Amino acid sequence: MTYFRAVDPFPLESADHTKLHHFYARLAEGRLVTTRCASCGMRAWPPRGFCAECTSADFDWVDLPTEATVHAFTIQEMGLPSGFDSPRVFAIVKLEDLRIFTILTSTDPATVKIGQRVTLKPLRVTDDPKGTPRWLPAFEAAK
Repeated sequence: MTYFRAVDPFPLESADHTKLHHFYARLAEGRLVTTRCASCGMRAWPPRGFCAECTSADFDWVDLPTEATVHAFTIQEMGLPSGFDSPRVFAIVKLEDLRIFTILTSTDPATVKIGQRVTLKPLRVTDDPKGTPRWLPAFEAAK
């Protein structure tokens, strides 16, 4: 039996590798976006290349607010991947009718609370093999 081993834990974000490259390009600009089906209007999180409701592959990019509310969270102190500082706060944030799994950065884990306001602050992760910056959606406590 052959086992696949991924050596790069981050997504390949360029247009050469994903149909959703606009998501990452806008995230690098400090914007959070998602897809909305051009056929039925269904909005999806995470962004998708086709609609789960009507199976259309025709979609538009829509901006989302940059402020959200902590819906749930957990604090991980051990077993984090290389390059991630400990402790790490993982959270589900409410953003309009969407729930987004994310990382809370620049936030004291002891002060995180359900209902707390947070603001988008994209997290730059390891550059791809060609040196192009890569980003993950992340939030920090609102000021």
